Amino acid sequence: MNMQNGSKTPLDLDRDAVWAQIRDEASRAIQDEPLLGSVIHSGLLHHRSLEAALAYRFSQKLASGEMSEQILREIADEAHRASPGLGDAARADLLAVYDRDPATHRLIQPILFFKGYQALQAYRMAHWLWRQERRDLAYFVQMRVSECFGVDIHPAARIGTGVMIDHAHSIVIGETATVGNDVSMLHSVTLGGTGKEDGDRHPKVGDGVMIGAGAKVLGNIHIGHHSRIAAGSVVLHEVPACKTVAGVPARVIGDAGCSEPSQSMNQLLGIDDYL
Repeated sequence: MNMQNGSKTPLDLDRDAVWAQIRDEASRAIQDEPLLGSVIHSGLLHHRSLEAALAYRFSQKLASGEMSEQILREIADEAHRASPGLGDAARADLLAVYDRDPATHRLIQPILFFKGYQALQAYRMAHWLWRQERRDLAYFVQMRVSECFGVDIHPAARIGTGVMIDHAHSIVIGETATVGNDVSMLHSVTLGGTGKEDGDRHPKVGDGVMIGAGAKVLGNIHIGHHSRIAAGSVVLHEVPACKTVAGVPARVIGDAGCSEPSQSMNQLLGIDDYL
């Protein structure tokens, strides 16, 4: 499925084609593993659209004794009706995961199994609530996302589309952070502040940036478009566009190595980069 000589077939699908592809994959997945039939039917095939499937997944994963599946489903359905852009963002994020994660060979995988994708879509619900001035409900969703997925994104943070959060464990994104389009980040990334000051205090990440595992980006600093932050780095100062930074504290060690580091996902640094 979408494999040719070990490589994935590129996907650039419109709204209807994405959903058709998902349904086709779901039907074949049931043939391959009948024991997952009820999960796949209820999660995907039972629904009329990707938006409806995502609303169902949101309610299933975040429901608790404090908030029922029905109420959460109504919230998500309302959000998708009021803001069609949520569905467009979900498709862009889905194709980003498919394109950049070598472990992803089908579109159904992130929807059903990958907490980075699911947490990001739940954040989008919380952000929609925040913009509707329903702040306490947004905080509730943030809390449940943190409890269920180990991902803590403040609902006021602004995140673009085509974003991939790989593995996603221990991701923290603060209230005034912004993340551009086509960004990739791995687990244990923090976009945080540097103290208890109020106001605009979190990083501003440009388009096409790749942030390696465990990197900490702290303070109201700008990370230039198409730059690359090496795993484990602590970034305290602004990063120029199209550069690679590494170290504690991070410093510029060279160019980003390509025009789209978030898509190439190349995290290897040559020895010359440190000299």
